[in-house]
Amino acid sequence: MTNYDKLIKTLKEVFMLDKAELDFGIYRIMNQKRKDIEQFLEVDLVPQVKEILKSSQALDAEGIKRQLDAEIETARKYGNANPEELPQVQELKAQYQRAGDLTSIENEVFSLLANFFKRYFDNGDFISMRRYKKDVYAIPYEGEEVKLHWANADQYYIKTSEYFKVYRFKLDNGKTVAFELIEASTEQNNNKTQGDKERRFAIYTEKVCETVGDEVKIYFTYEPTDKKIKQSDLLEQAFDAVKTQIPQDFTDLLSKRPTEKDKQRTLLQKHLLDYTARNTFDYFIHKDLGGFLTRELDFYIKNEVLFIDDLNTRDEQEFLKQLSKIKAIKKIGEKIITFLAQLENFQKKLWLKKKMVVECNYCITLDRVPKDLYPEILNNQAQIQEWIQLFAIDEIKAQSAGGLFPDNKVGFSNPLTLDFLHQNQFLLVDTALFSETFKWKLIGSVEKFDEQCDGLLINSENFQALNLLSNRFENKVKCVYTDPPYNTGNDGFAYKDGFLHSSWLSLICDRTTIAKKLMNDASGCFISNIDKRELYNYKSLLDSIFSPENFVNSIVNVNNPKGRSDQKHLPTAHDNIVFYANDGFISFGWNPTNKVIKRYNKLDENGEKYREIDLRKTGDGDRRIDRENMFYYFYYNEITQDLIPSKEEINLDGYFKISPMKDENIEGRWRWEIDTSKTNLKRLIARYMPVKGQWSVFEMDYYVEGERVSPTSVWDEKPFNSERGTESFMALGFDKEDFPRPKPIGLMTALFEHTTTGGDYILDYFLGSGTTICGIIELNTYSEKCRKYIGFEMGEYFDKITKPRILKTIYSQDWENGKPVSREGISHCFKYMRLESYEDTLNNLALKQTETQQQALAMNPIFKEGYMLNYMLDVEATESLLNLEWFVDPFNCYLNITKNNELQPTKVDLVETFNYLIGLVVENYAVPKEGYVVVTGKNLAGESILIVWRDCTQHNSTALNQFLEKSKYNPLDTEYDRIYVNGDNNVENLKTGDERWKVVLIEEEFGKRMFENI
Repeated sequence: MTNYDKLIKTLKEVFMLDKAELDFGIYRIMNQKRKDIEQFLEVDLVPQVKEILKSSQALDAEGIKRQLDAEIETARKYGNANPEELPQVQELKAQYQRAGDLTSIENEVFSLLANFFKRYFDNGDFISMRRYKKDVYAIPYEGEEVKLHWANADQYYIKTSEYFKVYRFKLDNGKTVAFELIEASTEQNNNKTQGDKERRFAIYTEKVCETVGDEVKIYFTYEPTDKKIKQSDLLEQAFDAVKTQIPQDFTDLLSKRPTEKDKQRTLLQKHLLDYTARNTFDYFIHKDLGGFLTRELDFYIKNEVLFIDDLNTRDEQEFLKQLSKIKAIKKIGEKIITFLAQLENFQKKLWLKKKMVVECNYCITLDRVPKDLYPEILNNQAQIQEWIQLFAIDEIKAQSAGGLFPDNKVGFSNPLTLDFLHQNQFLLVDTALFSETFKWKLIGSVEKFDEQCDGLLINSENFQALNLLSNRFENKVKCVYTDPPYNTGNDGFAYKDGFLHSSWLSLICDRTTIAKKLMNDASGCFISNIDKRELYNYKSLLDSIFSPENFVNSIVNVNNPKGRSDQKHLPTAHDNIVFYANDGFISFGWNPTNKVIKRYNKLDENGEKYREIDLRKTGDGDRRIDRENMFYYFYYNEITQDLIPSKEEINLDGYFKISPMKDENIEGRWRWEIDTSKTNLKRLIARYMPVKGQWSVFEMDYYVEGERVSPTSVWDEKPFNSERGTESFMALGFDKEDFPRPKPIGLMTALFEHTTTGGDYILDYFLGSGTTICGIIELNTYSEKCRKYIGFEMGEYFDKITKPRILKTIYSQDWENGKPVSREGISHCFKYMRLESYEDTLNNLALKQTETQQQALAMNPIFKEGYMLNYMLDVEATESLLNLEWFVDPFNCYLNITKNNELQPTKVDLVETFNYLIGLVVENYAVPKEGYVVVTGKNLAGESILIVWRDCTQHNSTALNQFLEKSKYNPLDTEYDRIYVNGDNNVENLKTGDERWKVVLIEEEFGKRMFENI
């Protein structure tokens, strides 16, 4: 293989042209431009090396050779028998030798360019590692006292669950092959594996493949498998299962694609390996690839091509030869870099683009639902079945439901009644189960909607959710809590070899940076759980984001006193909780909650509130040296109610002995030593416990108004123990295997009780099973004013675990074995949404070149090169990214969205998307009528906003003006500071004090906001 071939091969890898058969995402886009790119690289660009080298006449070896031949021919013509001895001939010979063969210089240039681009490219990503010299790297440094740097620091981590869903490639005959997952599940919480199992791809044996039109679908599972079973073995099984069922038109799958190690490898085996590897690696987009590669090219030339000491300035020919080589490398390298930067910047644009809302629904307790909607609710069997499944309403006794449910519980036979709905006001209505008309009636009935809405859930990759919400919640979040993946190697994030910590830091950095913008500037706080693996890297990263001065403390949370047994050395018995605050201070103390205060339900003779605490502490686990001082007797007189502590057994008339013994065989003790008991006798009382059939002594613990207890940096209270988290999770009816170690709700309530107050927003962007929100809901049960929450979760278990768990927590405070013990819940309303994913954006792209553009490019090669290098993708993808046709009929805008492993036409909620793009705090949704939707509210600057959406196919400009007049919306009055309208219109307009037009076209604002900060 020549150096030219090596360069072309390298560039094809870098431009992903070696994956021509792949038919999804960015591969599909690149394949649309495949011919143009190959033409540019092979025909237009690389041959420019020869022209650049020839541009120096001093290096024109061919020209010198012609001149030399001419001198020799002239000498012979004039009878010189030895022209080789002529001085001018010898000089030309020397020049020719010094100039050398142009081909050898070209080859060196090709080799140097190939080495440069291959150096930084690694499995689809550019890794930012500057080679200072062999095995030595340089990092960017600006004089900081302490510098945190990692290999992927200037890249966006972009891997999401969608990578598991679509893998499609084309055969030479145009047929398509798709790998799809059946019941695929991505990982949950911080644990990917259970016991000795790890997730593996395996063929779905119940249905190996099927043919649908010109496509064959091959089905896989991705489930926990014994660690002893290798992925390679499962791929062999998959190949053996598929090859016997390949349809006739798809036999190309068995054509050979050999490697040096495997001469018999087939096309199918190649893609099986690529498919599993694709979901093993993470993926990145460089934040400034053009700048990075340009700097690196300069450094590469100065450090490895241009050696100052070797420059031969005494030989002009040799000197110019070296300079022309450098000129060729730099000029061609910069053009390739410009083209690569266009591709990378285009992907960055797609990643940073604010994503569309593709579903928006609401869950609202019946006490907030207008009573005139109850009849429609009673007739909705889907809603009733959900109530049966989640809340076991079919087990409510017949007398409480007017005889609706048979005692034998054989199904749900009779319809509900209005009385039943009135008696069960904490049942939640889920608008996803109803018509659009019902949904609009319901949310339209809520005044000051965002004020009344208690929470927001988003099923989305968390970077995209944070990005979309940035305008709406900037500076509004009081507390950010997050429980990120711990980077155990088993938590669903399989990083590139050698970059495990670096990839993790990139994942965390960008999300935390956006979250900081949402935090309240004055008093916002950041709280995060983390374990030993990344604690110190995490602390350094957070210091760089929040500054070291804003670090408050790191709490040791002893959540497993015995320690986790999966550690190699010292068992880990705790996690860490790191605290940062924008004001550098968190006023932390255990203020008793209303729940705790309710326990102080007794009054002494002076009217002081107290609760009773059993003085006994049974068990034989304590080996303290003062144990004997804690084992003694109390003698009690029921008439005088006197208590006498004594180390010795005594015999007093009217007194009987109270022992700390649990029974005759187990020794117990009191919590206090005998001297402490004697000192505090006035606070001790005796009680008979019928359940245990014995007497005991209790301490009267008095309630002190406003008392705060400052916690230490070690928390080992039982409510914070991981076992409590598992217990509460399983009590709701979920399997422990669904989430092996959910956080305890008690920890959440403690954290938020002391860092937030009623009305504050709490954000969790690694929501998992929803423990954060469940803790907030429990805290709100005992609060006069509710704390609000925002939670993001990407996993498919959003519908199976996260949302149902929250619904159950709202409906009832007490659960056991998946059934509500009581039906005392909390009045509540939350919104939940799904967003378009990055992969959805890629899958909806279509490059389009107009006939005028084609003619312009054909006429002007220089213009064509500039277009190819700088503008091609942005120009040709514009219509796919923001199609103005969407706004003609905004209520029927569709995108292809991946759901249940299939691309499905899905209606986009342009109304809700726009609300978040402009940061609208919604006050009212007007019930849609006559093809109009009206939303009112305020933005975070306090401006009053009116948004009018219309179906332009039904209502022209005249009809719009009539609607505004009829609805008493006057653009010229002062009721609204800004009015947004879709579609061409002639609504009266005027300039406001800030020289902006009051009436704004939605399409223009939509496009500006969607791509802002890119």
